[in-house]
Amino acid sequence: MKRLSRRSWLQVAGLGSLAGGTTRIASRSVGAQEEGDNVPQRPHQMGAVGRVSTESFDPSVFLRTWNFSDLTQVERRRFYRETPRKDGTMLREYELFSVDREVEIAPGVFFPAWTYNGQVPGPTLRATEGDRIRVNFLNQGSHPHTIHFHGWHPPEVDGSLPEHEVRPGERFVYEFDAEPFGVHLYHCHATPLRRHIHKGLYGTFIIDPKEVDGMVHREPADELVMVMNAFDTNFDAENEVYAVNTVAHHHMHDPIRVRVGQLVRIYLVNLTEFDLINSIHMHGMFFDVMRTGTQLKPSETTDTLMLCQGERAVIETKFRYPGEFMFHAHQSEFAELGWMGLFSAEEHRRDS
Repeated sequence: MKRLSRRSWLQVAGLGSLAGGTTRIASRSVGAQEEGDNVPQRPHQMGAVGRVSTESFDPSVFLRTWNFSDLTQVERRRFYRETPRKDGTMLREYELFSVDREVEIAPGVFFPAWTYNGQVPGPTLRATEGDRIRVNFLNQGSHPHTIHFHGWHPPEVDGSLPEHEVRPGERFVYEFDAEPFGVHLYHCHATPLRRHIHKGLYGTFIIDPKEVDGMVHREPADELVMVMNAFDTNFDAENEVYAVNTVAHHHMHDPIRVRVGQLVRIYLVNLTEFDLINSIHMHGMFFDVMRTGTQLKPSETTDTLMLCQGERAVIETKFRYPGEFMFHAHQSEFAELGWMGLFSAEEHRRDS
């Protein structure tokens, strides 16, 4: 079956249901490798052998993408528009759609997901405190869906009650002011709730603090979006595959490149279903934690952070040394089943 790229999915958005494809779990196991794959592996590699195609979704691109910044200007205007307002804030308008789609979560393992805009996690939305948010939502899926945003908003756009459900083929507009500042999330709140979330209907919503008297409160940083998630591939209410940003062990193959001495800011969100907690542990360093990102001063400095589902944090660190640094969940089972990666810290090269 030919697989559409993410750009192809976006181009046909709004032209009818995209849910006609088959849904399956591949018979090839995570550890298997087909003849001719010939993919070089790191000597210390744990987990899956082989690579997942990044044509339709690339976790490395997703890390640093918000407000559809990975698209061309023409394509981006189809899904995101911003208009200055008289009070200095922005009206930010988004086009989101739900669609049933297979996603590859490990080499040869396909999960029958329900998605926002054809990807899991959904697109990262980003605004500044006080901006007006307007989300035009089209349900192209096979079930009723909603979007529930964490943060302040009127009850009629909460997306949580039966009367809020958007049936297949219907539209709904969510409109509210962006507050409070912090790292938040959005997800489907239709019932059964755990099924709609676990199937992939979730994403990150970042609200930056507004400037006061021209002062910016946060130091410039290399910013990364990390969504901790997992997948129950045999539907027994227990997860078989774990990841950050969906693809198991992706960053063991493709380390996250950072600069020594540069501030790295991670927007970390836990959307793992069926497990009470998930975590992140970084080797060879400590990091500052701002839980929910609603305070600018850290509440703790640690190397391991535990989060329940729906909890999130802004974490910041600077790499002191060059080289490769492992990061992973500190539940060993999660790490071995996909939630593990590497940072590659590089010295800044000055032009001679």
